[in-house]
Amino acid sequence: MSIRRLFDIPHHALAKYPNDTMFATKSSGEWKTLSTQEYINQGNTISRGLLKLGIKPGDKIALITSATRNEWAVMDLGISQIGAISVPVYPSITAEDYNYIFNNAEIKFCFLSDQTLYDKVNSIKAQVPSLQGVFSFEQIEGVANWQEVLDLGIDPSNQGEVQDISSTINPEDLATIIYTSGTTGKPKGVMLTHHNIVSNVLASNSRIPRRKGLDYKDTKVLSFLPICHIFERMLFYLFQYNGLSIYFAESIDKMGENIKEVEPHYMSVVPRLLEKVYDKIYDKGTSAGGLKSKIFLWALSVNEAKQSITPPTGLKQKLADKLVFSKWRAGLGGNIICLVSGSAALSSRLNLLFQNAGITILEGYGLTETSPVISVNSVGHIKVGSVGHVLENLEVKIQPDGEITVKGPSVFKGYFKNEQLTSEVFTPDGFFMTGDIGHLDSEGYLQITDRKKEMFKTSGGKYVAPQVIENIAKGSKFIEQIMVVGEGEKMPCALIQPDFNFAKSWAERKGYNLGQTNSEIASNEKLIERIEKELKGINKDLGHWEQIKRFELTPEAWSIEDGQLTPTLKLKRKAVKERYLDLYNRMYGRS
Repeated sequence: MSIRRLFDIPHHALAKYPNDTMFATKSSGEWKTLSTQEYINQGNTISRGLLKLGIKPGDKIALITSATRNEWAVMDLGISQIGAISVPVYPSITAEDYNYIFNNAEIKFCFLSDQTLYDKVNSIKAQVPSLQGVFSFEQIEGVANWQEVLDLGIDPSNQGEVQDISSTINPEDLATIIYTSGTTGKPKGVMLTHHNIVSNVLASNSRIPRRKGLDYKDTKVLSFLPICHIFERMLFYLFQYNGLSIYFAESIDKMGENIKEVEPHYMSVVPRLLEKVYDKIYDKGTSAGGLKSKIFLWALSVNEAKQSITPPTGLKQKLADKLVFSKWRAGLGGNIICLVSGSAALSSRLNLLFQNAGITILEGYGLTETSPVISVNSVGHIKVGSVGHVLENLEVKIQPDGEITVKGPSVFKGYFKNEQLTSEVFTPDGFFMTGDIGHLDSEGYLQITDRKKEMFKTSGGKYVAPQVIENIAKGSKFIEQIMVVGEGEKMPCALIQPDFNFAKSWAERKGYNLGQTNSEIASNEKLIERIEKELKGINKDLGHWEQIKRFELTPEAWSIEDGQLTPTLKLKRKAVKERYLDLYNRMYGRS
């Protein structure tokens, strides 16, 4: 069948890949599953219930969940096939942002997962005139449950109306509005059509490797990234399209446990997760002591001596793989075909390390505005340090100033209620301006250099690309987060959040007393000296104008909750600078 709208995907899966476990959510200690047929049936029931609530094509419905679950998938299908527009919202943003999004989108109904989210929405409900009702997935006293909407739709008498509406939905119709978390200013509502996302799913499909002889019914995906983010959401549709079983992880904290239970074949990751996985592996390997630690460090040196991705050859490499790297793969469940990495740049060192440990990582690149994939590596065509080849249905043009621009079917419709901003992000010949600087190399691989808006010029007139330096610096086990600064200043400096846990374990091995609190640790001279040594090593490979001359350690961990990071763990540069303005001024001798 032809896949033209998002809700065509489940029907394609039912016809071609019927599965007893299309989705699974863990609740009260057990995995609760939905088959392909049950998924479609419940989606139809929700559609009928929403119509009885008075929902019409074009109405906006907010979806918020602390962790992705079966109910979210059912709601997404039920909303899309009656022409309503889903507005997925990050659970971690502030009540003030909820207020802005709900009013900007004119939300009619909100479906959310739990008490914490309900309390946040309830605090702004009176300020949203369009909001007619809030439903919860979990049982919350005094709150309407989503089961009430299912009950409304049990009577199939208006199924004909659902089918009539779905048959009139055009691929170019709006399917969703995704509000970007944004590193500055108010969230922007990115309008994506059915065709935008479907075209990206179909174009990305060939980049996902398959294991010969593995039946789709036996193939498992572990999904843990926020599904309100278009990266995870596009993969959600892509894996549906192939009939695979998608297991929704309980939380990042329970990832290890869920990996052991599910033994997934595919997972999506962000670089920060891979950095944390590596740090945990390294801490465990080096703290084992004696011969075990020596074997671990020897195996690492064997791996790092490889300059390209190659299978183990020779006695040393095969022995290192058997003794150490086979355990890394087992730690990921033992079945991983590939990890798909996006949202931010992955350090080349870490990428190569995992690849040569037998863990395939496909690093890609895209934005919410491009649904999201612009380019991605694929098996047999992986170039570490690049984000792969551009998708076949897209055209990328590098502008004279190095900005990456793109044209094609997955490029968004525009920003909701903001025609001026929409017009500002397109070139006269219709290419979307990504805001990223990069180039296509001689083999057609796309290389990202930096964010155009994040590049700055020192008072000496030299341009500095902070993200490149930051990605190198985060390869240090001592550095959890770093923000390179220096706009209009005489030299680049850096605000650094040390890895407090690693710093403690390092101090214990050395016999140092760093103190008890994060503030004491950040001001300890021993740690400051050690991080200064790390930066000296990094500076050796940088031009003299971009070397970090001074730095300050922040006395706390940067977090989403405190506003220094976006929900996808990108730096909110303005917020970080404002929070640590005293440290910033000290670096430049103004305090």
